[in-house]
Amino acid sequence: MIEIIAGSKSDEKIVNKTIKVLEDNKISYEINYISAHRDHEKLVERVKTSKADVFICIAGLSAALPGIVASLTEKPVIGVPVSAALNGLDALLSIVQMPKGIPVATVGIDNGQNAAYLAIRILGVKNE
Repeated sequence: MIEIIAGSKSDEKIVNKTIKVLEDNKISYEINYISAHRDHEKLVERVKTSKADVFICIAGLSAALPGIVASLTEKPVIGVPVSAALNGLDALLSIVQMPKGIPVATVGIDNGQNAAYLAIRILGVKNE
């Protein structure tokens, strides 16, 4: 199962691109909207209790969400930068530049589809 966590309802357009690929491939998923900054405790609880095999985290601006999720789990985390400010470059750089030991796979700006395809491949490796 894949869990999609978006930092805000304003990211719903990217969430919809992501779930379309998952639904087309008959992959189960769950969606949650949780801000890494405004709802930190809720995010920690969600990640710690999630049954997900892979997390897809969709975030713009400072894009702290994927890194925080990766710091809370050993499961794969895929970050999707959103083009909010600076055409999404701020979010892209925030997600790509994780410290050693906190890996986050990163796809292109607004590219929820590739995040879904990557998550499906990760599930395929797990299920071989």
